[in-house]
Amino acid sequence: MPETTEQPAAAERPPRRLFCYTLGFWREPRLAAILRTSGYTLHLGRPGPEDRVVVWGRSPFAARGERVAARYGAGLLRVEDAFLRSVHPGRARDAGGPLGLLIDPDGVHFDPSRPSMLERLAARAPLDDTALLDRAREGIARLRASNLSKYNDFDPDLDPPPPGYVLVIDQIAGDASVRFGGATPATFREMLAVAQIENPGARILIRTHPESRAGLRPGHYTPAHEDARTRLYEAPVSPWALLEGAVAVYTVSSQMGYEAILAGHKPRVFGQPFYAGWGLTQDETPVARRSRRLTRAQLFAVSHILAPSWYDPCRARACSFEEAMDQLEAEVRAFREDRFGHVATGMRLWKRGPLQAFFGQEQRLNFIDPPERAAKSAEQSGRGLLVWAGKEPQGFNAPARRIEDGFLRSKGLGADLVPPLSLVTDTRGIYYDPTRPSDLEALITAPLPPGGDRRAARLITGLRRAGVSKYNIGGDLPDLPEGHRILVPGQVEDDVSIRLGAGKICTNLALLALVRTQNPNKIILFKPHPDVEAGLRPGAIPDKEALRYADAILHKSNPIALIEAVDEVWTMTSLLGFEALLRGTPVTTTGAPFYAGWGLTRDLGEIPARRGAKVSLEHLAHAALIAYPRYYDPVSQRPCPPEVVLERLAKGPLPRPGGINRLLAKLQGLLASHAGLWR
Repeated sequence: MPETTEQPAAAERPPRRLFCYTLGFWREPRLAAILRTSGYTLHLGRPGPEDRVVVWGRSPFAARGERVAARYGAGLLRVEDAFLRSVHPGRARDAGGPLGLLIDPDGVHFDPSRPSMLERLAARAPLDDTALLDRAREGIARLRASNLSKYNDFDPDLDPPPPGYVLVIDQIAGDASVRFGGATPATFREMLAVAQIENPGARILIRTHPESRAGLRPGHYTPAHEDARTRLYEAPVSPWALLEGAVAVYTVSSQMGYEAILAGHKPRVFGQPFYAGWGLTQDETPVARRSRRLTRAQLFAVSHILAPSWYDPCRARACSFEEAMDQLEAEVRAFREDRFGHVATGMRLWKRGPLQAFFGQEQRLNFIDPPERAAKSAEQSGRGLLVWAGKEPQGFNAPARRIEDGFLRSKGLGADLVPPLSLVTDTRGIYYDPTRPSDLEALITAPLPPGGDRRAARLITGLRRAGVSKYNIGGDLPDLPEGHRILVPGQVEDDVSIRLGAGKICTNLALLALVRTQNPNKIILFKPHPDVEAGLRPGAIPDKEALRYADAILHKSNPIALIEAVDEVWTMTSLLGFEALLRGTPVTTTGAPFYAGWGLTRDLGEIPARRGAKVSLEHLAHAALIAYPRYYDPVSQRPCPPEVVLERLAKGPLPRPGGINRLLAKLQGLLASHAGLWR
């Protein structure tokens, strides 16, 4: 997959004027943004022959723009949603804008009366490029693995019906894709009758359209069409799960008919959708001019990679299909985990705003203490339970997601009350506690998703190039003694990761002594922890004591620059060990941090026996940086993938912490000797 976007040239050309006479284009900022990044600017007034008029597909309001274009000799541009749109249907109140558009100067993909841009690409484009087809195959596999469709407000955990049924796909009554696809309500009646005749005795499920299920628009089938073996199916089950259990698929022109092709079916098609006529469907009414035979990967390359204009709503720019999928995965994950709402407990007051941003976009969080009362409220209300890791009382066993900072957190320390850009959630345990399994361990041992290794490799490369780490607090790189250098990062000695995971070596001084004992002739560099240097947490060693074992103490030094300047890192459980692995520096652990025990580190401590698998660095990075955390972009105020947070940390912009946070941070510094008041 290339790191560049699909349409870079559009932004480099002078924008073309695009005249619009429909309120929807002006009311939805995302539409104007996608058109702008595709090389157009919206205007009112009278177009000239060199201009174009934009209309929405074949909507009833398109006629107005068509008349203006014809009158003044302007070109016409038809726009439709791309095939990955949003979490909720476009007509839903909280749908949000589309992630991509089909911007078509030729026609519209669902109207076979004339070839559309998509059809011309399918008929004529060279589709034998190995890299393009590899991207297409990976894209298909990734959509299936992530349960992504055009709309995504279904429940991926809902069990599909027992397999062996015939699937008949309903659509919205009067939809343009039906009217212009050569179909009528009678076509749907015919399709159901054919499905019943061709499959005697088989169960027949009529899959309701998501907008019908949501009560937004009616479909073609009602309970009157049910009989002893035919029933409407309205459960919000994943389309991919439904297709997996089907023995035959019947459609008029639904996008789910296309997904049936991608899932391995050869659907019976009663209309004339864009995917009919290429040898992948059984067509009742073929389009005669479509004679080329395509593979699934070739048609997908056209429909999802070549034809659409994709948009990154966080970075407000054109993007590739893969980047659009990254963004949709982040938004869909947030919806799926948060759709029932949460009760949160054990959360400091200053953290509640960021927590609302992360977990409260579907339903606002209820903050309740103590944990026992929160657990009871969650059970009674059907909400999930969020608890800050380490704040659970002894013996607390209610089902919960434990929350902690992620590994690409912020520019500045959490102890300075800088809000996080990433948080991890864990239903089994928490990553720093090796005494019990965690969701992170499960992700490390699970197979990578399609393309996961390449995505992780690109992210690692980006982190290295940008010098980004967890806190990004900067600092200088002092002159270092010559020789074989070992970096020993100090830690907060009362930190729960030390208490649970350090083992016998559990103080900074003990670690330094061990490193010196085992490396008598090497250069040992000790870097105190920033919270300890600030006087906010315990673990300080007087310089005189530290220098009994270390050759130099590196106060307020840049940790990433140090990692890159040394030959080894020795640590108890510090995240700097993981940062070192990402940068190719050998790591020795004396405890059991999450990255130990997978064949990537030299481990002197006691590692849980369950960590026996050998994994690649890319696999570990994918689990820890992509699959485990959730990310939030404070600029666009939406869930985002890690690549967006990497860019924010490397280049900005990032909002400054609020005035109250800055004041509290100063007060806690003054009250550092009374940490119990604020921690």
